[in-house]
Amino acid sequence: MDYLTLKWLHVLSSTVLFGTGIGTAFGLFVASLRRDRAALAAVTRSVVLADWLFTTPAVIVQPVTGYWLASMAGMPWTRGWLLVAGLVYALAILCWLPVVVIQWRMRALFMPAGDGGRAIPARYWTLFAWWVALGSVAFCCFVVLFRLMVMKHP
Repeated sequence: MDYLTLKWLHVLSSTVLFGTGIGTAFGLFVASLRRDRAALAAVTRSVVLADWLFTTPAVIVQPVTGYWLASMAGMPWTRGWLLVAGLVYALAILCWLPVVVIQWRMRALFMPAGDGGRAIPARYWTLFAWWVALGSVAFCCFVVLFRLMVMKHP
């Protein structure tokens, strides 16, 4: 594979990763603030699905294409902005993995979806607080990663 095609794949997967993350987070955050149980049932199902279809493949493609690009360019991973990028990416993924589990648990609270007008369980709000906290750290990490990719220095 040539360098520019690989670079395009890397940028495309980072865009999918970041865009899907922002889009699903916004949807779930707004649905949570509205406290609409039916909306939360639908949104949590969609967020989990989007993570499987879009986010997970992009999470895998990013380090693979990044490593391959660095190797093709003769850049060692052990110094400079690439090392910082690798560490920041690792932190982002360490935050994202529990977020995925939290989203599954949030979704499970609304199954089956047609359970009438019951109140949103208190457990949801505990999970939501963790989801916001970890998701905020991951979001900040991805903003830093975009800067590193463009500026090529910390």
